[in-house]
Amino acid sequence: MMSAIGDAVHVLPVVTALKRHRPGCRITWFLAPGPASLVRGHPDVDEIVVFSARGGVREWLGLRERLRGRTFDIVLDFQVALKAGLLTAMIEAPVKLGFDRRRARDMNWLFTTERIAPRANQHVQDQYFEFLEHLGIPSQPVEWKLGPWDHETGLMRDVLDSTDRPIVSVAISSARLGRNWPAERWADVIDAIQERHGLRAILVGGRSEPERAAERIIMERVRERPVSTLGCSLRELVALIRGSALVMTPDTAPLHIAVALSVPVVGLFGMTDSRRTGPYRASHDLIVDAFREPSDGDRIMVEKRNGRMERITVEQVLAKVALWHRTRR
Repeated sequence: MMSAIGDAVHVLPVVTALKRHRPGCRITWFLAPGPASLVRGHPDVDEIVVFSARGGVREWLGLRERLRGRTFDIVLDFQVALKAGLLTAMIEAPVKLGFDRRRARDMNWLFTTERIAPRANQHVQDQYFEFLEHLGIPSQPVEWKLGPWDHETGLMRDVLDSTDRPIVSVAISSARLGRNWPAERWADVIDAIQERHGLRAILVGGRSEPERAAERIIMERVRERPVSTLGCSLRELVALIRGSALVMTPDTAPLHIAVALSVPVVGLFGMTDSRRTGPYRASHDLIVDAFREPSDGDRIMVEKRNGRMERITVEQVLAKVALWHRTRR
């Protein structure tokens, strides 16, 4: 699993289960630079091979050279994409385990020697646990061990100690436009939660243009400016979320980090199905869902639906914050 930060969080319970089952095994993880910065230092990851598939031919040739003479016992290919298939083909191993043919997009199944059993769509976390089931390894208890780790106790202390109010971390945007909620509505929500519930809002996320644009709009509209930490490192983000009483976010990495840290999260879903990518076994009562239709029934949907985030109202989000506030007392 090389690219998506949220998916890297979902892989962590598989890693911890492997180590729990066989403590002496050695785990090498092939990761893109972004998620590698989140996972580096994890107690159950022995080696990270940083690889950017966007680096072109030179990057691929360099990886081939790094792999020369190396063999592994098994490859777990969680990423149904051509780049992951090509990487799987390059790695020397007698067993290369991937998804069944229906779920392996981009002909990913061509690069694996074994495939997990076909199954209906599940939550992404449960789909990754299917790899453990195939190997006869228990997935429970579910452990992320995401930190903050002992040497990180001072991360973001200046921000966390700057207020005596409970902190709500707000991921105002992502780089994927279809998952974003209008910044003007975020501004209204931030005003309300700071005034009604005595919370202190902190903006979290990256420095992509959509995120910076949302930040500008929010700062211009709110009555009390939140603290902005946009562009902080992923390990700093972990520390911020760990110190938060609540997280508010669309379907993006901070949501899954919050789940891994057992922090309640108000999740806004319109483009994607929360039953597949929502908070895993947590905060279901705090989800604002504009994705699903009554005709969907119980099916878990893989498709993406554009234009749904605009259906979410400020009042719906504030109702979820109020619900969290009542249950917190």
